[in-house]
Amino acid sequence: MRGFCLEVQGDFACFTRPEMKVERVSYDVITPSAARAIFEAIFWKPAIAWKIQKIEVLAPIRWFSVRRNEVGSVASPRSGAIYVDECRQQRASLILRDVKYRLHAEFEFIPPERRVKVVRPTGSWIDGEDAVVLYGDENAGPDEKEAKYAAIFERRAKKGQFFHQPYFGTREFPVDFRLVYQAELDEAPPIPESVPEFAGERDLGWTLYDLDYSAPSGEIVPVFYRPKMVDGVIDVEKYRREAGVPEPLELFAKRSNVKERKR
Repeated sequence: MRGFCLEVQGDFACFTRPEMKVERVSYDVITPSAARAIFEAIFWKPAIAWKIQKIEVLAPIRWFSVRRNEVGSVASPRSGAIYVDECRQQRASLILRDVKYRLHAEFEFIPPERRVKVVRPTGSWIDGEDAVVLYGDENAGPDEKEAKYAAIFERRAKKGQFFHQPYFGTREFPVDFRLVYQAELDEAPPIPESVPEFAGERDLGWTLYDLDYSAPSGEIVPVFYRPKMVDGVIDVEKYRREAGVPEPLELFAKRSNVKERKR
């Protein structure tokens, strides 16, 4: 499995704590599930499963409080129209500002016999070359190898291409990203040199790792782990194993079926 590194940044971010019922409060740093979503926004197929290895926090943790008008309903063909004046709600959010991370991830190639069928999972607006890349034949051919998908991701990330705009927790907070190569990582100075407050160890507490789609009942279950940030670096894989969280490939084994059922 070949690893990749993305440097991502944005003005705001909100990685919402699930224990906060109404008013949104963000985790201190990006969660593995939010990091995975950024990689999947650039390139994803049923033939691969992304795994976050490490997160480097490159900017100080700064907070920003905002109060916004929201609606308490979701528009859909079944629910009909939404009258904003009747369901407007004012909510406060404690979010992060001026965030910047380096995300290290790799993907695992999934053999055809272990895949599930996906029917246009991201909408009908994707067509042309991107549609061929995302919805190609799921039966393995001579050219269907891990290296093929690695080359596709590298090309797309280098050009700044994506299937949908990556975001930090919510779609209101878009991500700017760039692909980082190993030569640049080798020359990067230790994070505490630029952010002294990150020197030493910081316990981030119980944090959402991802969602488990593997239950036979089809129920989607959140799974948590307890990471620590050491000199600005979170070893996601180390703390995932310590918490007993299954491999991402096991968590996502039936995710595509869930997507298809919800259509």
